[in-house]
Amino acid sequence: MIDIQGAALMEAVPRRLDPAVEVDELRKEFRRSDGKRRRGERRMRVALDSVSFTMEKGETVAILGQNGSGKSTLVRLLSTLLLPDGGTARILGHDVVTDGRAVRHLVNRVSVEASFFKRMSAAENLGYAARYYGMTSKETRDKIPAILERVGFPSDRRDEPMQNLSRGMQQKVALARALLTSPVVLLLDEPTTGLDPRSKLEVQEFIREIRTTHDSTILLCTHDLAEAETLAERIGILDRGRLLALEPVEDLKRRYGAKTLEEAFFAATGREFEAEGDEDDDREVFA
Repeated sequence: MIDIQGAALMEAVPRRLDPAVEVDELRKEFRRSDGKRRRGERRMRVALDSVSFTMEKGETVAILGQNGSGKSTLVRLLSTLLLPDGGTARILGHDVVTDGRAVRHLVNRVSVEASFFKRMSAAENLGYAARYYGMTSKETRDKIPAILERVGFPSDRRDEPMQNLSRGMQQKVALARALLTSPVVLLLDEPTTGLDPRSKLEVQEFIREIRTTHDSTILLCTHDLAEAETLAERIGILDRGRLLALEPVEDLKRRYGAKTLEEAFFAATGREFEAEGDEDDDREVFA
């Protein structure tokens, strides 16, 4: 059972029997770096522990978790940047391992660690990405300035090298790049981190618009409870690599006897949501 608002959202987006995202017993381990290993600890750390879920076409799902919970690892696996150590994942029927090229043309990823050609400008980086997806110069001539404006990027800095921009400004370019090609599946890893409050609201509204106008399937990994509750039809709780639940927010509250999403998270994990991960940060570079 879901709340009335969630039901209305789901009814507004046509559903099909074939899921957009299928994850089955997905597992990933990392070798600990020498500086992070403690006496008696295993050399391998499990970042994702047999995670399974499906997403319907046009659905938005949010995954909540601390640093180190496995959110970034999940996004990297689904975008073919990492290979799993077990299990399978499919995007619109394409296996992320055996059919990675097809998957890369179906998904766009936004991450707090987005990479760019640092000496190129925001507009040049977007133009390069557009050509990769087969868009012509004519198509992007007006679209690139428009999409930069929509994510709150100042027009007088469009030709400035990326290396001169702040982290928040680079994040806006990452969002613009991902949304430029009207992605079929959008993987968002902390998409509004580093943004000012106004830009954050603008980006959230743009995410809603992309989902509505392009029927995009969106996986949102975040530590922002309000963002998850506002944007997603279902919310998952990922803790120490394990997916503990994935349900509409009202069902999560009922499951854990909680009045708020934060209380439900605490009941599920035994930890305050603000608590940060330590050596198990899944953005860590392992030896």
